[in-house]
Amino acid sequence: MTRQTVAHVDLDALRLNLRAVRRFLDGQRPARAAPGIVAVVKANAYGHGAVEVGRALEEAGAAMLACADIEEAIALREGGVRVPLLVFGALSVSDLDGIFLHDLTPTISTPGAAHALQRAAGRHGVRLGCHLKIDTGMNRLGFRHDNLDATMPELAALANLDIAAVYTHFATADEPDHPAFALQRERFEGVLGALPSLGIRPRLRHAANSAALLRDERVWYDLVRPGLLLYGLVPPPLATTIALRPALSLHSRIVAVKGVRAGEGAGYGLRGAVGEPRTLGIVPAGYADGLDLRLAGRGYMLVRGRRMPIVGSVCMDMSMVDVTGTDVAPGDEVVIVGQQGGESIGFREVAAAIGTIPYELLCRVGARIERVYGREG
Repeated sequence: MTRQTVAHVDLDALRLNLRAVRRFLDGQRPARAAPGIVAVVKANAYGHGAVEVGRALEEAGAAMLACADIEEAIALREGGVRVPLLVFGALSVSDLDGIFLHDLTPTISTPGAAHALQRAAGRHGVRLGCHLKIDTGMNRLGFRHDNLDATMPELAALANLDIAAVYTHFATADEPDHPAFALQRERFEGVLGALPSLGIRPRLRHAANSAALLRDERVWYDLVRPGLLLYGLVPPPLATTIALRPALSLHSRIVAVKGVRAGEGAGYGLRGAVGEPRTLGIVPAGYADGLDLRLAGRGYMLVRGRRMPIVGSVCMDMSMVDVTGTDVAPGDEVVIVGQQGGESIGFREVAAAIGTIPYELLCRVGARIERVYGREG
């Protein structure tokens, strides 16, 4: 049986979005080959379902998929994905056999990871293709850009590792006024110039996530790594003319309608006491499904093509919307995120209402919410 609250995932939208990004890249570089697309499907494809999304993006022409760790990559392989898979995460403490058994491309981001991969590749009797990550200022994973003389010669001497690509990651690509974006680009350019003399000659370079892809053609290099754009969302506060279609929408149904008398509140804490009688619609979706507590008093849901304010408190399994003055009844469809009639509510709007980012909201869509795959457009 399917619960009343479900996530609809439009696989056609994913394919259309990837092709729209491809047209954008082609159009901006008519005289040069456009970069290949590494489709980011980490964190269960931003909550959309990694295997189904991975297969759809592979069919649409992604050059490679990228995920967070070996376990995510193995799930994709076991789900039938055959396109190259890049593993972003640190590998120093991982079980590395999965890399060889499932033909994965690991990232070398620490000396420990490099030596562990060298030993594992030696045991398997192969020369392993890897990507090298450079830390140009984010101060997370990666070899420091200003310490290459000490780290790269040792790395270059590891005979069983083939460093096929080098990349970095921007910390402030979605902050247009922040100076670190330009500084990181300059540092990465310096690294690219220095690596050959240190024995590292990667064939490919990449740096641009969705936000960087929109901001600066100079950081496209040989590959780009869109994530949010492929799911039909633009990283706030940026804008684009790329024709995107949101791939995920959240739907539920009214399960009860009840009256609240003047002076009464609703839900835990009895918040939002009303000055006059109101009518509430009860929706079987709460914070266990990924809805944020802060939506009460700030957010909306769509019922019968109209915005209904979320009131009282968001509970573990239920939320309440004010449907006063309407003839809403049990069984009516509720759109939590998506379109209904001429109205729509998007993840960017919801994120802005509660002071967070759409990435977080997508990844928080609860595991108990069934993903229903098909075409919505």
